[in-house]
Amino acid sequence: MNFQQLRIISETVRQNFNLTEVAKALFTSQSGVSKHIKDLEDELGVELFIRKGKRFTGLTAPGKQLVTVVERVLLDANNIKRMAEEFSQHDRGELTIVTTHTQAQYALPSVVAQFKKEFPKVHLVLHQSSPSEIVSMLLDDQADIGIATEALGDVDNLISFPYYSWHHSIIVPPGHPLLSQQSLTLEEIAQFPIITYHQGFTGRSRIDQIFSSAGLTPDIAMSALDADVIKTYVKLGLGIGIIASVAFNPEQDSSLVMLSGQHLFEKNTTVIAIRRNHFLRSYAYRFMALCVPSLSESAIRSATQI
Repeated sequence: MNFQQLRIISETVRQNFNLTEVAKALFTSQSGVSKHIKDLEDELGVELFIRKGKRFTGLTAPGKQLVTVVERVLLDANNIKRMAEEFSQHDRGELTIVTTHTQAQYALPSVVAQFKKEFPKVHLVLHQSSPSEIVSMLLDDQADIGIATEALGDVDNLISFPYYSWHHSIIVPPGHPLLSQQSLTLEEIAQFPIITYHQGFTGRSRIDQIFSSAGLTPDIAMSALDADVIKTYVKLGLGIGIIASVAFNPEQDSSLVMLSGQHLFEKNTTVIAIRRNHFLRSYAYRFMALCVPSLSESAIRSATQI
């Protein structure tokens, strides 16, 4: 048994049992992948994969149990490397943050600037992904820290901490009829085409729930992944926008007007998440503390059992 065999087992599950993709991901041949799997099965005396002809279609009962152990072994192996780097290169290395466009564009710039000032030798990798992709990257040990509003809070093997709370707001062009209203209602908003976030992004589900609870079916004319796109099309007069309040900058968005939606929409909370038992370098704890000053390294270590 060797680490290459364990990596192949893990990657086979990750690639949905497609050995061609496994070979590409691990920079080897498909025949080599097949041989490693067969050698491991012969050594263990059990079949790990369900086969249909030459194709793999799933895991056997022993395979399911083995994969759990394999993932733990590979995670611990990576943790050993990170621990060694912590002592040999305490002020340098790489920190991978995976987050949504909204967080990267509006919530994190000041944090990133301060972090780079304190740790100039640390290479900061900032991935922008969907909430579901953020979960996958954390669970696959491809990222150290994930930040998003959706998807992270109720996932096994992820530990999340509140970052900040926010509400949705309405944006309109100057002179729009809604500007004459004293206090907006959902009924008034629903009279106009709406441009807002795509399903699964930045609290879209809560927007839908609020309208549904009020018995309203709004005209969602367009949906987009980020607020910058929404604002672009609101400026063109294609509808009113519903965006995260943090995504509006009065100076940069001077051609638009933001109306409060705090009395209409529920509070949303963006969270910071890490994988349980994932070893974090000291500068990763510092990054999280820059986001949430009250979040101490000891509290994070206790929660993640590291």
